[in-house]
Amino acid sequence: MTDLVYLNGDYLPLADAKIPVLDRGFIFGDGVYEVIPVYDRRPFRLAHHLERLQHSLDGIRLANPHTAEAWQALIAPLVEQADWEDQGIYLQVTRGPAPRDHAFPKEVRPTVFVMVMQLTTPPAAVVENGVAAITAIDNRWLRCDLKATSLLANVLLRQLSVDAGCAETILLRDGLLMEGSASSIFVVKDGVVLAPPHSNLVLPGITYDVVVELAQLEGLPLALRPVTEAELRSADEIWLTSSTKEITAVTRLDGHPVGNGRPGPLFRRLHAAYQAYKHQVMRGRSTPSPLVGEGTTPSPSPASGGGQGWWEP
Repeated sequence: MTDLVYLNGDYLPLADAKIPVLDRGFIFGDGVYEVIPVYDRRPFRLAHHLERLQHSLDGIRLANPHTAEAWQALIAPLVEQADWEDQGIYLQVTRGPAPRDHAFPKEVRPTVFVMVMQLTTPPAAVVENGVAAITAIDNRWLRCDLKATSLLANVLLRQLSVDAGCAETILLRDGLLMEGSASSIFVVKDGVVLAPPHSNLVLPGITYDVVVELAQLEGLPLALRPVTEAELRSADEIWLTSSTKEITAVTRLDGHPVGNGRPGPLFRRLHAAYQAYKHQVMRGRSTPSPLVGEGTTPSPSPASGGGQGWWEP
């Protein structure tokens, strides 16, 4: 039953899942969410995603309705019943239904919603050729580190790239690179992998952290520091990273080629390492050894990977 979802303690068909119109998530966007990839029915870095969920809940001053163990137990039946081996778990917590007032209600039951979707990751043509992106001024709020459901600014910024026939909008603020409308951004300049550090202006990406760990294991020069617009525009390579984009090369930016207009050598190296990590750790296809933050590491040899379809933020 692939349309089974969880809502406030019940498992039911998606078509039967309903919330009150005065739910603060509907009225104010007063809630947070997570998207967790699943490979061979194994959630990817679930503990890390639940830690980020806790950070977001703390940021909006909403108590977590479940322990980490309860979240795992809640998610498991949805993962098991789905038709797909590879999935994306979407979970959302809002402050719940209450009379419309900007101030927090004194007593309210949070709304908890969870569903699974077929996981869509970059097809071979995208890995081989890369994608185009545009830039735009980052006009979002100052707590982009919270994975909040109030995503209108991101939606509008992402639509700019859709209108331009591109895969992503890369955001700039005060002359510095921030992130994409639905991704983290890495830049390669003169052989050094650069990325903006975690701050209140960027979402702490789980895939970002994996890429950082893999770059360190590969012995690549790496600097997590402010990246200027000039460094972005003169980059030898640009990468998008996210749970569904994995690592994707940007080969055209604002209509101009990035480097030689093809995915670069460091992208190919990190993409192979990521696929090896994903297949060995999540799919259990070989015996791994320790990796920073996960307890496992990829083999240095490349491994093929990917999924069917792609591009769910």
